[in-house]
Amino acid sequence: MWAVEGCGGIGRHIAQRLVADGETVIDVPAKLSARVRVFDTGHGRKTDPVDAHSVAVAGLRSPGLRVVAADDASVVLRLLVDRRDELGRARTETVSRIHHLLLELIPGGAKKFLIRGQASYLLRTAPAPVGIVAQTRHDLARELIDELTVIDAKIKAADTQLRQLIKTSGSSLTDLNGIGPSGAARLVGDIGDIRRFHSAAHFASWNGTAPIEASSGDQRRHRLSRLGNRRINRVLHIMAIVQLRHDTPGRSYYRRRVAEGKTTMEALRALKRHLSDVIYKQMLRDARQARPGGTGPRGHSGATLQSSADDPIPTAASSDKSQPGPATRKPRTSLPATP
Repeated sequence: MWAVEGCGGIGRHIAQRLVADGETVIDVPAKLSARVRVFDTGHGRKTDPVDAHSVAVAGLRSPGLRVVAADDASVVLRLLVDRRDELGRARTETVSRIHHLLLELIPGGAKKFLIRGQASYLLRTAPAPVGIVAQTRHDLARELIDELTVIDAKIKAADTQLRQLIKTSGSSLTDLNGIGPSGAARLVGDIGDIRRFHSAAHFASWNGTAPIEASSGDQRRHRLSRLGNRRINRVLHIMAIVQLRHDTPGRSYYRRRVAEGKTTMEALRALKRHLSDVIYKQMLRDARQARPGGTGPRGHSGATLQSSADDPIPTAASSDKSQPGPATRKPRTSLPATP
């Protein structure tokens, strides 16, 4: 058995090589090995031998560490959605540059958010360029519009491919209001097996929607958590905004929170926390349908620990967690009367 630190990050390559060779590899989070190093002799110095010893001790003494599996379809989704995000950023940058040039070419400028057809029409109807500077701006704008056409075609093809892969994977996340093919692919790709989270509260803490308690004395309050997987948090934020724009259960939930006296930002955070539970239950339902004889959410080995450079595991507490079921009453043993 091998213990490798950060199998979702810098240690991924060697971990996957070992798994491909038939070896058993467990993922040791960097936080665990760092704690071992701090409490070890040598004043916590970070050297290669000390790091190796710390990872080995953490791997031996920590129960329930995740066993690394070979790359599967979720890795394909993660790679493709990363590419889709890159295309989205490239489109935003291109539209911004087109807008900047049109401000110089058209009297009164142009609106900020443009699509390819609008930008092309504005450039065609703009006054004829006079001078070499205006002509250069005109040529650059035309070139950028051509680039925008190519980027839009790539985005459309990427969305089609993601939609097909999501359908093939058996996920029903796109049935939720506010989750598109890109968001569903991000959720499936980054989360993997949802059953590694033993509860909805654990999942909310991992994605950063569980607020951090900041109470003092008689004042009970919570503040925003900036921990967790920010990419998943972004998907939840987009989902919340989309639901607020339409007549959805999310909007009703938001209005109830505002009526209770919460501010608009506090109500939005509460909505994101609520939507985290919705996604957890939906993915758990999909996992049970895919594996009807599999283990439950508490039966997956390594459900509590996973290490990655971009997937920190916060331990934030929250009063807005999912409520547990009713307590099981146990019969009390009667004590004999004392004479």
